[in-house]
Amino acid sequence: MELTTSAAAASERVDRNLFDELVERHHKQAYNIAYRMTGNHADAEDLTQEAFIRAFRFFDQYRRELPFESWLYRIISNAFIDMLRRKPKVQVRSLDQPVSTDDGEAMPDIADESGGPEDQVISKEMDADIQAALSSLPPDFRLAVIYADIEGLSYEEIADAMRCSIGTVRSRLHRGRKILRDRLKSCGAFSEEGR
Repeated sequence: MELTTSAAAASERVDRNLFDELVERHHKQAYNIAYRMTGNHADAEDLTQEAFIRAFRFFDQYRRELPFESWLYRIISNAFIDMLRRKPKVQVRSLDQPVSTDDGEAMPDIADESGGPEDQVISKEMDADIQAALSSLPPDFRLAVIYADIEGLSYEEIADAMRCSIGTVRSRLHRGRKILRDRLKSCGAFSEEGR
């Protein structure tokens, strides 16, 4: 009985060491995917943490012969979808629409969040436009575009991570890229000549 207990403890240490090594190796990539899915740092950190907590909790179910990234992508995708389900539905209001206050109606005060000229670097503006366009995509399209165009996954890997067929991946990618292209064109961040 003691031998079985010590063998189980040794196996648990090996699993824990392997898990720690995999977290170290894949943390940055997981965070980058989470950031592209959520569109902001705070939610990306929460999503990354939630994904690694789930990965640790179910690490005994991870099949060692399969790539860890694919398994982790599936966990991130599921955690992101769960996060979207928990968020309350946002009501969109026009900035021109008055807001009811105790004193009657008033126009909303909107802070100017733009920084000085040094903060207006073209790459940051482009990244903000791309992130805004990505964030506006339906979640399934967004995941497919992130996995294919940002992470460089194959159709098979995306299908495995999203638990759908390769045909569905191709359809989501095609439609997601088209919507993304149209949104980037409308904000002036993308032109036909630059394609």
